[in-house]
Amino acid sequence: MEKERIINYWSERSHEFVDLRTEEQNSEMGRKWLSEIEKNLPKGRKLKILDVGTGTGFFALMLSARGHQVMGIDLTDHMIYHARELAKEQKSSAEFFVMDAEKPEFPDATFDVVVSRNLTWTLPHAEEAYREWTRVLKKGGVLLNFDADYGHDDFTRDEEKLPPEHAHCRLKEGLVQECEAIKDELEISRKLRPQWDLEVLGKMGYASVTVDETLSDRIYRNFDKFYNPTPMFALKAVKE
Repeated sequence: MEKERIINYWSERSHEFVDLRTEEQNSEMGRKWLSEIEKNLPKGRKLKILDVGTGTGFFALMLSARGHQVMGIDLTDHMIYHARELAKEQKSSAEFFVMDAEKPEFPDATFDVVVSRNLTWTLPHAEEAYREWTRVLKKGGVLLNFDADYGHDDFTRDEEKLPPEHAHCRLKEGLVQECEAIKDELEISRKLRPQWDLEVLGKMGYASVTVDETLSDRIYRNFDKFYNPTPMFALKAVKE
C-alpha cells in the first residue's frame, strides 16, 4: 500500500483529532492512561522516551509534564504541526518530528522506553516496525504498545455502537469507508492479535514479553465520546 494514502486519511482527521485529544489529556481519561503507562515504567529516574505515532502528542505531552525527556514522531505533518503548537501552549519540553514509525531515524540504543497507542494496526510493515523499535531501545529498555485487533472489526457497522458525540460519528462523509478500505488492505488485519504480536516480539531479543487483555475494562468504563468498542490490549516487552 502507498503510504501517501494513509497520510492523506490522517491529515483529514488532524483538526478534529487535536480537539478530542486535548480534551482527553485534561480529563479523567488522560489520568487513567497516564497511570497505565507509569505503572510499567522503570522507577526513580528521568527517562528518555519515544512516542511512536504520537498524533497530536497525547502521550508525549503528558509524559513530558512528568519530567521525562520525550520525543514524538508521526508520519503526518498535520499531526506534528498540532503537537508542536500544543507543546508551545503547555510550555512543554517534548519534541516532535515528522518521521516514519517503521523507520525511526535514531541511533541504536537511544531510548529507555518506546510507547505507542493505536498505531500498529495501521502499519503496512508492522513486523519491521517492531524490529526498529527494538533497535532504538537501550538494554533493559521497555516497549509499551497499547493496541487492539481492529483488523477484524467493521468500522462502518461499529458506528452503531458509539455514543452520538463520538469522534467517528463526526467524520466527513466517506472517511469511515476510506479507513475501512485502508485497513482491509493491510497484512496485519489478517493476523490474530495479540497472539501474533507475542510471537513476533518473542523472536526479537526480549527478556520478557507479556500482554494484558483487561486494559479496556479499566479505561473504557463509560459510554462517552472517548469510548472504544474494540477491546484493547497492553503489550509490555523488556529488552535483554
